[in-house]
Amino acid sequence: MLENLKTIENFNHLNETIQNEEGVVVYFSHEACNVCKVLKPKVAEMLEKKFPKLKMVYSDTVKIPEAAGQNRVFAVPTILVFLDGREYIRASRNISVDDLQKQIERPYYMMFEN
Repeated sequence: MLENLKTIENFNHLNETIQNEEGVVVYFSHEACNVCKVLKPKVAEMLEKKFPKLKMVYSDTVKIPEAAGQNRVFAVPTILVFLDGREYIRASRNISVDDLQKQIERPYYMMFEN
């Protein structure tokens, strides 16, 4: 699950990842967020089982504040889903994995299952 989770190194790395991948889920968080530590593996597992063509990456808002600021991320956890380089879904703070799955289903199947 989390073994394949790539950590964003800098703001340019994030932009390159978003532009070069068809589908990217960016998980914004930081080490002091206890809720984030519990939620991250659940999101990763859901993506792996239901949406295997989406790549999940982790961006630390403390280590790379520019990435958070440029993406208007002001609270953690925040999850952004990009398809073809465009933001489609934004979830922040109180995130339900079930709700996130429902939000991803339609655009994912339209893009990858045609």
